[in-house]
Amino acid sequence: MLDKNAEKLVEVRARTVEILDDLTISQKLALQALEKCDSKSFEQVKVPLKTINKKANDIDNLILTVCALYSPEAKDLREMIAFLKITSALQRIATNEKNYMKNMGICNPDSNEEVKRVIKESLAINRCTIKALEYTIEMITETEDKDRIKDLEAKISVEYSKTDDIYSMIEKDLLQLMHEDHQVNDVYINLMKYIRKNLKIIDRLEDIASRLIFARIGGTL
Repeated sequence: MLDKNAEKLVEVRARTVEILDDLTISQKLALQALEKCDSKSFEQVKVPLKTINKKANDIDNLILTVCALYSPEAKDLREMIAFLKITSALQRIATNEKNYMKNMGICNPDSNEEVKRVIKESLAINRCTIKALEYTIEMITETEDKDRIKDLEAKISVEYSKTDDIYSMIEKDLLQLMHEDHQVNDVYINLMKYIRKNLKIIDRLEDIASRLIFARIGGTL
């Protein structure tokens, strides 16, 4: 039978996974909408994000209650502290996603073909983010196998590295186009800015992975 600390930790993990599931659904909806450049579908992306702040705050309150009532020690306390930081990162990811889709109104049926092409190429970043979200979920649910936890953190880092390379190629491409046109194109400049902001999502997932390593294995942050 689980003691109170262990029981509450199971609940914290489950609730955190629920938020990550919402973020994954939102990312997949965003990918579908942007693949078609269908701005009418953009609002659907926000639906799974609507309750994330409340869910994150509920987790924080649960953790604070556990710390006050049951005084968790050592490993349990370390994990509780890590999850307080993780919920904050998840809220920021939801905000990033909302802002990203708002900015991506640039993708619509009237967009020029060059913009549509670049956006479709940038969606490789979204696909990496979906994989990283799925790996993060597995990191939370895997509580015993330390080698597997480390392997999942490494997989998230690989996906992050891929997105960095993808953005670099897109940036080089757009700068080359502006050079050939001998003028600064505000549409291209904004597009680079929006895509770069999208990178913050997977950057935050890498941070969450580091906190999970701290929670399960120890070390420093």
